[in-house]
Amino acid sequence: MANLRKEAKGRDCQIRLPGVCNFNPETTVSAHYRMAGTCGTGIKPDDSQAAWACSCCHDAIDGRLKTEYDRETLRLYHAEGVFRTQAILRSEGKL
Repeated sequence: MANLRKEAKGRDCQIRLPGVCNFNPETTVSAHYRMAGTCGTGIKPDDSQAAWACSCCHDAIDGRLKTEYDRETLRLYHAEGVFRTQAILRSEGKL
């Protein structure tokens, strides 16, 4: 299996928060989606449960950047980003 964290490098952001996303693939990293039962304190979820996120979208979903979006909306964008990232990885035979 491919190193999924390294796969994020140079990829397009899949979270794409309107008014937030910087659309700069040079800043893209894996942003793990935290959900009860899949992670814990100090333990990240599996890398397959991550979205490719530009630095601005990553900061917004992690709460480091204040936006107009409420927590539920940010989680929805993040989850959709995970699904898009997974679809790309599957199409490339990496997931």
